[in-house]
Amino acid sequence: MQLNQKECGFVKELMEQEKLCIEKYQRSAEAAKDGQLRQLFSDLAAKEQAHLDSLNQLEQGNPPAPSGAASPLPTFKAVYTAADTPEKQSDCYLCTDALSGEKHVSALYDTSVFEFRDESARKLLGHIQGEEQTHGKMIYDYMAANAMYG
Repeated sequence: MQLNQKECGFVKELMEQEKLCIEKYQRSAEAAKDGQLRQLFSDLAAKEQAHLDSLNQLEQGNPPAPSGAASPLPTFKAVYTAADTPEKQSDCYLCTDALSGEKHVSALYDTSVFEFRDESARKLLGHIQGEEQTHGKMIYDYMAANAMYG
């Protein structure tokens, strides 16, 4: 499969966004105060790396088939209460920033799906977009469990 100029532009933009997500999740994992949040950010960095790997294959004209069934979402134990502490405020900031990033990346994938001619590329991009939504759900679930959302 040969990508046209417009498709190449979308792939490059998506790759830059995935690189940014990987770096932000790695940095957030280092900065997180709560161990479960550190683990969540580390897991998300690995998932974003898998997305980047898939985009590299797409850029080469060989889009991989979307991966199989989704893994179950993690369950989070409440670490923080309604009271604000410096640790909670710091972790809440990291989560809010990550959730904002997921919304942005998900929207980019949504737009990209409509810009590709090849059905296998469209399926891959749609699959990754769904995974980005799941990442946002995991962050939301952590925030909800820890009185950080709403």
